[in-house]
Amino acid sequence: MRRQPKQKRSQQRVEKILQAAAEVFVEVGYEAATTHMIAAKAETAIGSLYQFFPDKLAIFHALEALHMERVTAIHAKLMKSANKQKSVSEFIECVVNTYAEYFADPMPRIVYIQYFVAPEMFQIFNETFNEWLIQQFAGLFRRWNLDLTVEKSELLAETVHLSYNTLLLNALRHDQHQRQARYAEIKALLVAYLTPYVQPAPPQVMKVMICPHCHSSRLSKNGHRHGKQRYLCKDCGKQFLEKPNCYR
Repeated sequence: MRRQPKQKRSQQRVEKILQAAAEVFVEVGYEAATTHMIAAKAETAIGSLYQFFPDKLAIFHALEALHMERVTAIHAKLMKSANKQKSVSEFIECVVNTYAEYFADPMPRIVYIQYFVAPEMFQIFNETFNEWLIQQFAGLFRRWNLDLTVEKSELLAETVHLSYNTLLLNALRHDQHQRQARYAEIKALLVAYLTPYVQPAPPQVMKVMICPHCHSSRLSKNGHRHGKQRYLCKDCGKQFLEKPNCYR
C-alpha cells in the first residue's frame, strides 16, 4: 500500500475498495479486472483508490494479507477446540463448517481460488505455510493417538491437507447448493480416512459368565433345558439357565 489509512473514514474507504475488488475479481476474473472497475464498484474516485494502492496487484496483496490474518486466527481457534472434541467426526464437522462459513464471503474465496491459478503472485502464502499447517495437524494426530510415529502422523496430515484443499477448491467453484452437498462428502471422506488411525476402536472386553446366586465364575455345563444351556455352580451347587444377567 502507498499509505496506511489512519482516520476511520480512510479505513472505511479502504475496506470498501477491498470488498469491491473481491467482487470484481469474482465477476470478471483477476486478469480482466481493472482499477477503474474496482473504483466504480466501490463508488469512489479513481484518485482516492490510487491514494492507497498503486495498482490492482497491490490491492490483491492487501486482500492476501487480510486473508492470512483471518486464516491464522481461525486455525488457532480450531486447534484449541480440538482438545474439547469428543471424536474425529466432531472435529472434522467443526473444521469444514467453519471454513464453509468463512468462504461464503467472496473476499477470502477469490484469494483462495487465485492461489491455485497463479501462486507466483502471492507474497505470504507459500509452501512454507502449507508445511506449517501439516506439522500442526500431525502434532494433533499424535496427541490423539500416542502410538502414532512422527512419520505416519505427517503422512496422514499431508494426505488430509492436500485432499481437503483439492475438494474444497472444487466445492467453491460451484453454487451454494452444490457446495453443501460437496461439503458433506468432504466430511465423510476425511472421517473415514482418519478414524482408524487417530481414534482406534476400543478393545473388545471378554465377558465372563458368573453364577447369578453367588457370583462365582467356577461353572460347568449341565445339560440343556427348553433348548437352552444349563450350568452348575461348583461353589454353591445351584443350577441355572444362561441369561444376560449371568455375565460380568
